[in-house]
Amino acid sequence: MFIHKIPVNEQSSGKVLPLYGAVVNDHQHAPAVCSCPRPAPAPAASARPTVQLTPGSLALLIGGGTAAVLVVGAVLVSMLLAVAITAGSLAIVALVVRSLMNDGAKRR
Repeated sequence: MFIHKIPVNEQSSGKVLPLYGAVVNDHQHAPAVCSCPRPAPAPAASARPTVQLTPGSLALLIGGGTAAVLVVGAVLVSMLLAVAITAGSLAIVALVVRSLMNDGAKRR
């Protein structure tokens, strides 16, 4: 029951084609000749130059990365602080409202 039985595709010509793998091409055609114009290959001089990291550019890169991290960190900390202040304010308002409701119930 658990043994794989792989079927074989037998053609009427007697050739056996595998189910997986490369497709066998028995056709013997001459390669087609392309009459379309081909672009000229780009000379090696116009190839994209590699990036050269000098000590000055490396220091600039490190400084820029540090500044970006500090700015993102400051924004995230300020957002967290805003949420904490809002939560504290809501807690104080809830205490005041509860106190007012309890005082109103005691005076009746």
